[in-house]
Amino acid sequence: MSAVLARLAAILVAACLLFTSQVLTTPQRAAAADPGYLMTHFIGEGATGQQIYFSHSADGLHWNDLNGGGMTLRSNVGTRGVRDPALVRSPGGDKYWIIATDLCIGCGQTWSQAINDGSRNLVVWESTDLVNWSQPWLLNVAGAIPDGRNAWAPEAIWNPATNDYVLYWATNVPLNGATKHRIFYARTSDFRTVTTPQTYIERPGTQELIDTQIVELPAGVGNYRYVRASGDGQITLEGSNSILGTWTNLGNLSGIGLTGSQVEGPMWMKFRDRNEWTLYLDQYASGRGYMPVMTTNPSSPGTYRIPASGSYSMGGTKKRHGSILNLTAAEESRVLTRWSNTLAQRLQSFNFQDRYVRHANFDVRIDQNITSEDAKFRLRPGLAGSGTVSFESVNFPGYFLRHSNYDFQLVYNDGSSQFAADATFRQVAGLADSTWSSFQSYNHPDRYIRHYAYELRLDPITTATGRNDATFRVTS
Repeated sequence: MSAVLARLAAILVAACLLFTSQVLTTPQRAAAADPGYLMTHFIGEGATGQQIYFSHSADGLHWNDLNGGGMTLRSNVGTRGVRDPALVRSPGGDKYWIIATDLCIGCGQTWSQAINDGSRNLVVWESTDLVNWSQPWLLNVAGAIPDGRNAWAPEAIWNPATNDYVLYWATNVPLNGATKHRIFYARTSDFRTVTTPQTYIERPGTQELIDTQIVELPAGVGNYRYVRASGDGQITLEGSNSILGTWTNLGNLSGIGLTGSQVEGPMWMKFRDRNEWTLYLDQYASGRGYMPVMTTNPSSPGTYRIPASGSYSMGGTKKRHGSILNLTAAEESRVLTRWSNTLAQRLQSFNFQDRYVRHANFDVRIDQNITSEDAKFRLRPGLAGSGTVSFESVNFPGYFLRHSNYDFQLVYNDGSSQFAADATFRQVAGLADSTWSSFQSYNHPDRYIRHYAYELRLDPITTATGRNDATFRVTS
């Protein structure tokens, strides 16, 4: 009987923990026993800092950069830069989206231009597994707002009342005698089409409002089903029992010394194993990236506290305005495998040792004096076949060296078996020097990667010159 009672108790505990797990009210969400958290964020300014980065934590407080600290997705649409990414999981757990601000400061656009005549689009990626992502597309959300001048800091939450997503973001617009950022919303089911935007949140007078994120609370915690944190001069907390209903001002975080002049980009995280939350805040004023603030009741400003110094760590990169997903065990396994910290390396020519393999406008050749990331690749486990390698670009993640008609280009992985075969090679002892390496084609095993007139080709190797051309040193 005691064994039966113990088993029943364990089942009840597991059920309670599942009930209080993070955000999505679906069977596919992460349960309390599942490990890990995934943060999606950007890291700073410039063309590479304003891209998509992933970080992982086992406990929600100590973070490790994934992919060697390199970007995981790169925008090739709109301004070709992204900030403020939000990671959204579908109710069934079978689809994911990343939505982000289409903005690249210092890449041909100033802050003034971005505020007054910026992109009206968001950038969207889609995936079914968190590791294979579509090419990005632009979603025009602010174009239908009269004199809407930009679209910043998007978020989305599933709304069971309407059976679709509430997509919300900030747009700078002259309205009611004030030109300022307000939060607008639209509904969507696929992040490809949206309903007509409506005003969602507005503060009195000239007070701007840019960053808002909503968290759903389990029954028994506070008096509201939803709490949102917004950057509006303070970090203001509001509660509601309906996403599109009436919201009540609950207070702000000025009591613990944090105001909107110091921090922005509120990002919620629910600890998987207990009723405790972290509200991460981006310390933009001091340039230090995210810090955590802890609470056992997000709807009660008096419960928030700053954790002790040394009780958390944010990893090697500066983590800025993003979102956190509680991972299932299967999701975590896929993410850690795909975005493992594989060393960035270069391929040095054997017979032209001042030259390295590099991509230029997605063509591939060997060139001199290349110190940029155009000449850096991560040797991933082969996309096809065991004991093989594929070459993924460091500065264009998801793009691999691929042969087509025996010529090489840097191409985005379309997930097809043909792509996998064309982008996979066997690393063998160098044909000209066994201490170096040569790379045999997976689907044309009589051919090897070689350079000819400095261009990379896939050729049969029959001469001493060919063996020299087909030999490389893998070096960091």
